[in-house]
Amino acid sequence: MPGRRTNLAALAMLAAGVLATTPASAQKKYDPGASDTEIKIGNIMPYSGPASSYGVIGKTEAAFFRMINDQGGINGRRINFISYDDAYSPPKAIEQARKLVESDEFS
Repeated sequence: MPGRRTNLAALAMLAAGVLATTPASAQKKYDPGASDTEIKIGNIMPYSGPASSYGVIGKTEAAFFRMINDQGGINGRRINFISYDDAYSPPKAIEQARKLVESDEFS
């Protein structure tokens, strides 16, 4: 059965080739807003306007992410927390969301 041995050897070589190329294809590729050193988090809050009392939530989130960064970040990555005021106005919220996506490179 030499034919079967040849086929088995060829199959083993093919499997070894596939396994050898797997780490090369596992390169790190992040979405916009993430890298090996940073994670961007975008936020829109009513820091002013009729619902400004809810702005304390955004301030608390910012303090939390500062604490995480002071402790070394998340797996060594620092949090870049970007928060904008929408003044509790839908048109302003749309403008700020567009700014996060287009200018600050979130998606």
